[in-house]
Parts: sequence; C-alpha cells; structure tokens
Amino acid sequence: MSAVKNVMKNNYRNMELDEFLAGVLKDAGYGGVDIQKTPVGTKITLYVTRPGLVIGRKGVGIKDLTLKLEQKFGLANPQISVLEVSTPELNPKIMCNRIVQLIERGTAFRRAAMWSLNTIMNAGAMGVEVTISGKLRSERAHFEKHTLGIVPKSGNVSDRIVKTGVAHVLTKMGLMGIQLRIAVKDAVPPEFELADGSAVQPKPVTGDQPEPETSEADTKEPKISATEETTGSESLQKES
Repeated sequence: MSAVKNVMKNNYRNMELDEFLAGVLKDAGYGGVDIQKTPVGTKITLYVTRPGLVIGRKGVGIKDLTLKLEQKFGLANPQISVLEVSTPELNPKIMCNRIVQLIERGTAFRRAAMWSLNTIMNAGAMGVEVTISGKLRSERAHFEKHTLGIVPKSGNVSDRIVKTGVAHVLTKMGLMGIQLRIAVKDAVPPEFELADGSAVQPKPVTGDQPEPETSEADTKEPKISATEETTGSESLQKES
C-alpha cells in the first residue's frame, strides 16, 4: 500500500472513530479525541466534561470501551486516557451537543442558538457563529445564521484560532444540521517572536507624541562666582 493510501485510510478510520465516540459518550459531554501511534500500541486521549461517566466504577466503563475499540476498529493495544475539559463553553463539539439536547427537549432552535451565542461570548470568546439548516419552519429547507463578535473567515488566522463543530438532530419536520464556529481570543498569534521564544506585541504609534520633560536644572542659566569673574578680568588685562 502506498503512503498516500495509508494516510487516507488512517484519516477515514479516525473519522469513523470520532463519530462512534460522539454517539457513545454523548451523555459524558464528548469534546474530541486525540489519536497517536506509539511503538507499544495506540494512545487515545478523550476530552470530556464528565470523566467519571467514561471511567465507570472501578474502571469498568473504560475497560468496556477499550474492548469495543479493539474489536470494532482493529486497534492494536489501545491505551485510553480521559481528560476533563476546563472550559466547555469554548469547545464547539460540546456546545453543538448542548444545542441538540435543547432542541430535542422542545426548545425553539432560535432560542437555543441565541442561548449558545451569549454563553460562549460570556466565556471569553472573540466571536461565534451558529448556522442551523434544514426544514426549520416549513416543508422547504433553508438555513439561518447568527453571529456575535469577530469570526475570521479565511487566512492563516482563521486556521489557527477558529474551531468548528458539526452536529445533527432529528425532529418531526426532518433532519436538522447545526454548525458552530468559535474564534478563541487566547489563540491569536503574536506579531513576531524573539529568538528566546517570548512573544512581543508592538506598541501603537500615534501622531501626537509627548514632548520630552525638562527639569529645572536644565532650564536655569549657569551661575558664575565672584572669584571666576575676577580671574577672568585679570586674564583679559594681561593679554591686552
């Protein structure tokens, strides 16, 4: 198998694994997974809001999950570690699942979207955009987009600071898709970095610069003593 096909196969397997974990760990607040291959086996790091539900009593839950991943996806010696998400409001996958839960309970999609916008912005985000598409109000499908703050659309800044999450919910009208994009303020790249790795932000330059302050000692004229005046006059007489 060529290297390109191997990479595509691994990416497709990771996508299926992410979708499987999102369904199994829905109640635990699934926020993403990190998969790394090691010489010993496969290291899997889960990010959730409630780690106790994943681990289970005496580690029964995580043992069952390890067995399922090994049988379903053929992972060699999977080693699962569970980490708690410190700020779930800035995780797009977690917030997408919360919007899905609100809509399943009967909350209007606009109310759920506005609640998510306010919650994410209060958590310290730079901007957030919620797009809901499907058969929202009638038989004809359309979409609605709600935005707060600043959300970069393209470029290197967008790739580094914008996180995207997608979720689906089945309602009486049909399937509804939810896309959430969050711009994290702390992930804004600095203007430039020094050799030691410390980031430096340039100071703003304004047109009106303050004049340098001068002390009283600089403004006063130098004083000449009486002895200096007499010696100066004597020297002038000798020269003449």
